[in-house]
Formats: sequence, C-alpha cells, structure tokens
Amino acid sequence: MKLTPEALFGRTPVAPPTPSSLEVSPDGRFGSYLRRADDDRERLELWLVDMASAETWRLLAGTETAAEESTEEEAAERERRRMFAHGVTAYEWHPDSDHILVPSSGTAFLVSVADGTLRRITPPDTRQSGFRLSPKGTFLSFVRDSNLFVLRLADGVETRLTHDGGGTVTNGLAEFIAQEEMGRFDGHWWTPDENAIAFARVDVAAIPEIHRHEVDARGIRVIPQRYPHAGGPNAEVRLGLIETAGGEPRWLEWALAEDDYLARVDFAPDGALHVQAQSRDQKRLTLRRFEDGEWREVLTEQSATWVNLHDNVRLLEDGRVLWTSEREGSAQLCIAAQAGDPLAPVDARLRRVDRVLDANVDCVWVEGSVDDPTCRHIVRVPLSGAQGEPRVLPEPVPRRRLLPPVPRPPSRLSNQQLGVWLFGAANAKADRCLMVQSAPTEPSMLFVSCAGDEHPQPWPTAPGRRVSMPPPRRAMDLSAKASFGAIASGVSSLQLHYRLTKPTPFNPNKRHPVVLHVYGGPGAQRVRKEFPPLTVQLFAQAGFGVFELDNRGSANREKAFEDAIHGRLGHVEVEDQLRGVAFLHGQSWVDPDRIGIFGHSYGGYMVLMCLASSHAFAAGVSVAPVTDWTLYDTHYTERYLGTPEDNPEGYRDSAVLPRVPNIDAPLLLMHGMADDNVLFTHTTALMKALQDAGKPFELMTYPGAKHAMQDSKVAIHRHHYILSFFRRTLAS
Repeated sequence: MKLTPEALFGRTPVAPPTPSSLEVSPDGRFGSYLRRADDDRERLELWLVDMASAETWRLLAGTETAAEESTEEEAAERERRRMFAHGVTAYEWHPDSDHILVPSSGTAFLVSVADGTLRRITPPDTRQSGFRLSPKGTFLSFVRDSNLFVLRLADGVETRLTHDGGGTVTNGLAEFIAQEEMGRFDGHWWTPDENAIAFARVDVAAIPEIHRHEVDARGIRVIPQRYPHAGGPNAEVRLGLIETAGGEPRWLEWALAEDDYLARVDFAPDGALHVQAQSRDQKRLTLRRFEDGEWREVLTEQSATWVNLHDNVRLLEDGRVLWTSEREGSAQLCIAAQAGDPLAPVDARLRRVDRVLDANVDCVWVEGSVDDPTCRHIVRVPLSGAQGEPRVLPEPVPRRRLLPPVPRPPSRLSNQQLGVWLFGAANAKADRCLMVQSAPTEPSMLFVSCAGDEHPQPWPTAPGRRVSMPPPRRAMDLSAKASFGAIASGVSSLQLHYRLTKPTPFNPNKRHPVVLHVYGGPGAQRVRKEFPPLTVQLFAQAGFGVFELDNRGSANREKAFEDAIHGRLGHVEVEDQLRGVAFLHGQSWVDPDRIGIFGHSYGGYMVLMCLASSHAFAAGVSVAPVTDWTLYDTHYTERYLGTPEDNPEGYRDSAVLPRVPNIDAPLLLMHGMADDNVLFTHTTALMKALQDAGKPFELMTYPGAKHAMQDSKVAIHRHHYILSFFRRTLAS
C-alpha cells in the first residue's frame, strides 16, 4: 500500500487497531480496552473480552453520547494527557464489575456491561471533571467550578465539600506541573472506607501571569496564563482531608520542605494516607505515612542527579510495601516488611523493571526488559515464602541491613528469545493479565493469560457480534523493513541502540538520502522492537531512509545512561547522534552528503543543536522546539539543569540562541500558534536570532494548533510540507 499523508492522517485508519487503556475488571471476569474505530481514525470505542473464553465484543462505539465542544480547561487536560481522539476517551470500572463509568463532555455515565445501556448520573446543564468512583461504588466524586463534590449513586444526592474554589484556587484537580511533567492527573483520593477524601487545594497566585497570544483562523486572542518558568515560583499545593458528609477540611503538613512537590498520594488498605514528597531539586523522594495524627517515613530515595518518579508503589494488605529502586543503577523490584523497614530485592528475572501492573500479598505482575532494552516482557512474580540470604542494595545514608529476597522463580509470559514488545494490565487477586504484543513486522495482538500460563495463546476469531482483533495477515504490509543494532557510545560499555529503515523501492547499487528522525530527550524511548510508527513508512516510501537512535539521556536504561545529561543539555545527546551519522557514513547505500534531520519538541531542540554543532546535515526540520530553557517550566527543566540562579553556565551552554550563527544548513521551522507547553515565544526568539545573524530559513505556523499538532488537517499539511522540503534540500 502506498502511503500518503491523507491516507495516514485521514478519517479512515490504515493501520491495524492498537488497543490502549487496558484494564481487568475488579472480579477478573472481563478485560477492557479502547481501540480506534474501523471507520474513524479519531474515534475511540470501548471493547470487552471475556477472560475465560477470550471472546470479545464492542460495548460502546463512542457515538452514544452527544459530543460537545471541550471547554478550555478540558482541552488543556486532554493536551496534557496526549489524548487527541474523541468517543470514549476514558473509563473506570465500578467495583461491582457490572458497570463502567464513562465521562463525556463534562458528564458522567454508567454503562451496563450486560447490555451496553447508558445512564446519566450527573445533573443536566452542568459540567464536571476529575471523576472518581469511591472504593465501594457508593459515591461519585468530581470537580465543578473549581470545587469538590460527591454524589451518592443510589439517589443522586450531591454534597459540596469545598467552597473557596475560583480565581486562582482549584480544589480536587492536579495542577499544570503535576499533569504535564509529573504524570499525576488525580487531585483527590478516597479513603478505603469511603468516609473521607484527601484532596489537593491548588493556588497559582504566586506564579506571575503572562499573556500568551493564541492565533487562530478568526484572529488573535490574548490568553492569560500562569506559566511556572524555570527558577520561578510554583503553585501552592495544600493537602486536605475532608469527610464525605461535609464539614471543614483538616489540613495536613505533608511536605518535608516548603517547596516540595506533592508527587503521589495513596491510601493503604488499612486506611493510612501515604504521600510521596519530592524536593524542588528532585534529588530526594520520600514516601511518608500519616497515621494517628503523625507522619512516619516509609522510605527515602536520594540521588546526586535526580530521582525518577514512578507509579510502582503498592501498599499490600499485610503491611508490606512494594517499590522500584534505581539504587543499584537499574530499576529493580523491592519490598519492605512494613513502613520504615529496609528494602529487600525481589528477583523478577529482569534487568530492569519498568512498571508494576498489579500486586497482592501473593504475587506481583510487572513489565520490564531482560538483556535487550528494545524488548519488553511481562512477568508474574510470587511474593510468598521469602527466605535465604539477603542481597544488599546500596542505601542512602545510613546503610541498613536488608531483608531476604524472595527465591521462588517468576513466570515470564513471553519467550525471551523473541524480539517483541509487550504491555498490559493485570488483576493480581484474580491472577489474570490482559496484554498486547507487537513485533517489528507484526502489528498488535491481544493475549489473555492466567497464572501458570507460560505461553499465552492469541485470541481466536469469534463469529457474530463478538469480534476479535484482526489477525496479522489482515495487517497493512510493510514495504520497508527495519533493521536493529547498536553502536558504541564512547563511554565504557554503554551501547546506543538504533532502528534503520531503508527506502523503498531500494536499489543497493545507488546512494540514497537518509532522514535522522530524532527525539533524544529524557523520558522517552524511540527504538523498540514493536510494530513501527507508520510515519517511518511514509518517509521510506517517499524515498528516504530513516534512522532513529536512542542517545544517552533517553529512558528505560541504566540510571547512569540517563544521568549523562545532568547539568547541561544538548551535548552528549548531540555527540551520540553524530556517532549515528558516522555509522551511516559506513553504509554503502547511504549518501553522506544527503543526510537530513527532523524532530518535534525536544526533538526540534535537538535538530537545532545538531545543525549548530556539525555540518554533517544537509537540511533540518525543527517542530515546536525549546530554544531557551529559562522559558520552559520548573519541574522538567530544573530536574536536569537546576535553577538559572544556581547553574547559569548550564543554561547558557544548553541554549540554542547563542549557537544560531553556526547554523548554515537549510532550515524549516514549524510551530503551533496556540502552544501552551512550548510557548510560541521560543520560535519567535529563534526567528529574531536567525534574522539578526543573516540566516535564511523557512517558517510554517499553524493557527489554533497546540503543541502536539495532531489535528487531521494540520498533520496532513505539515507532513506534506516536510516531505516537500526534504525533496528539495536532499535532491541528488
């Protein structure tokens, strides 16, 4: 199939559907997931699978509720979540496993698992957000007009819990920094007995208000925004505990220092509140337990660079605490007998544990890599019967004796020898897992696994309404196949993994142009043994080889691999990408004079830094780039650079603007004119610097587009423009 931007980003999807938002029902009977509709690339449907028979059926098509235009707040949260579709975009299982909560356009619905009927449960003519079902399913909590409410499902009676929301104050929602950089979207949390709710009260008054100009097709709007620039103040985040019946909140002194971040909040099965307090410099992360009016330290992670946040804490019913720690250099699964006890390693037979899917007192299901970081597996690890000699993990001071590790062998749910990528969801109590597996030449396949299944079987095709995922033979043929490999990083034994896709049609006797498709930033991994993004096929079918390389600083590797960027950005990353260019020069089919580079966001920043550091590139396309790190937000920027006051040299050395005079290759800039993440100011500052230096460049801006620029018409236009630009600049 010949790919075009219209085919790739148009309404009818050309790629096989990839399940997302996987869940297993509380009782383990059903699995659930979202997938794109066969007739609409931008509409998500809710599907169920019987975990015993592996039969599947569509529960909601995503057209059952009237879709209303999102409010600015709802659109902003969708941007934070990188959710660009419509239809069923989120859901939550009711504890009875017979119903599912589905929010849509500020309204909450309960859908029956038995027949798919919908019941509206929030009042008409109202708009809410932050929906959460209570642990027993008695109540629904949500935020309306910046205040927290609870609604009793049996009779629809509402109780307003807070009254001071409005202006700069919101109650029960996560602040911008928590959503955008910390991966925390919850702003309130139920106690297990449903008698109270912990909630975040956010006041952004301390953050100076800027006026961002959003340009769309109808004109220019001036949008006031309190954007927390690096080195500046953050929002004030208080943590309150309030009874479900109402009353005054009890304010908890959750922080260890005045400028701590409220990173995570959880309740243990015994009702004790737990918070993760992260220091402003992110070198300390402390899990604290609040019980009987007192705070107690459960554990603390410390680092000379930064401590990565994760969602892997599990507070077990017997008091044990599961955690992942990078103290030994790579994230490992650990357990403590109770709060304050030392951590002991749990042998998951993985070199790195990326995610804890679910856990109970008997077992834990995890995702991670064995030897090859470009592959991911799912493992069920027993937690009972711990014995044997302890293996000591390096502790932050003071060093403590560790508990014995768990010796029983884990069960891996895929063949280690297969080059595959898995992700999934599990219910540890039911001992069942729903997972997705893909490979470089095979699209996503769904699997159901129960405890003891070493090699889960793919789902059978079922007749009638109960429809399985399309088998691989129905997938779009890949005309360009990728090869994987690794090159030396120049540091010790660290390797840099790459994916190289040849152009199609390919003539081994000719020299071909290559586009280096770069991201290069922390928190991301581009090279994975999965079904590749079809944008790679788009470039390959347009006659360009595509080279992708995960440089130092990228995710899912040893901590030292990430730490290399600390204190100065855009240096070791560029060095590693240039090693990739040197590797390309050694390929007989690559034309060394026709190598281009393309990237978005941090990738756009990398394009500019690469062009300013080397003449190895014949052209570059930079989309929504950061150009001055003092203009980016606190949590992300300070994690790697500290504050501008503490590290002025690092900020100066990491900036694009001083290097503009070194950029000589043809350059195309693209930016959304309503970007509220990497503000359009970054590109306007770059434009001025390029003009002052007498450097020609091309510019394409998109009115009304946010940072991701995922609107269908925008995506079609910008990919046509990018391909056209590279055809002109990389012509033979």
